Amino acid sequence: MSVIPTLRRSALAALLLGSSLMLSGCGYNEFQRLDEQVGANWAEVLSQYQRRADLIPNIVNTVKGEANFEQETLTKVVEARAKATSIQVTPELANNPEALKKFQAAQGELSGALSRLLVVSENYPNLKANQGFQDLRVQLEGTENRITVARNRYIKSVADYNVHTRSFPNNLTAMVFGYQVKPSFQVDNEAAIKTAPAVSFDKPASK
Repeated sequence: MSVIPTLRRSALAALLLGSSLMLSGCGYNEFQRLDEQVGANWAEVLSQYQRRADLIPNIVNTVKGEANFEQETLTKVVEARAKATSIQVTPELANNPEALKKFQAAQGELSGALSRLLVVSENYPNLKANQGFQDLRVQLEGTENRITVARNRYIKSVADYNVHTRSFPNNLTAMVFGYQVKPSFQVDNEAAIKTAPAVSFDKPASK
């Protein structure tokens, strides 16, 4: 058996091992893990927003059955939903500060319109006694809570990623591989967006 091929294989193995250790030591593997976490949490945020958007047509149709319900309130919900769902959501959106800001503003506007609709609905006894409407309200409240949880997880995962990106020597790795800090939801709109639609029906939520 020739000694040269054996030496080459040994050298190659040593090079691969050295490269692996070097990449691990400079935070490369952690970049992969954190980026995957951010992506997974972003997908969950989108899923919960979509769940809310899917509930709205049923809510609007139910409210329409109430005679003389405030048309302006209904119109604002419909328009806000249309605006929020018109934004083309792509994986790149989460990495674009301006696009993310626009997305956040549209979802915040929809939250406000829904909150107004549910508050106004308390003035209509028939709606308060409508089991179908109450079921939808419970589903909406649950979805709003899940949105808040998903958003918080996303914000934390982005923060973890950004801290890793800015830390030494990971910042050098980031420069080499083109990793950049990621934008996140803005705090100044956080209070409005986190506020679930405020309702106080006589009958408490069943779940």
